Amino acid sequence: MTHYKVETLIYYTKPFANRNHIMDASKKGIQELLDKYAADRWRLVSTDATQFGSAMYIYLYFEK
Repeated sequence: MTHYKVETLIYYTKPFANRNHIMDASKKGIQELLDKYAADRWRLVSTDATQFGSAMYIYLYFEK
């Protein structure tokens, strides 16, 4: 039986930061989740991202 999990990461825009600060900040968080789930034999099957106001929501979809 296949199991699924969704992880959501939220990053907020900083008014005076460089324009790539969300991308730079999210790399570490995303990599940590990928390593954690890979160690437990989960596989990343899809991703998605949305922006609402000053927040960027990143969704990671895993299956096992």
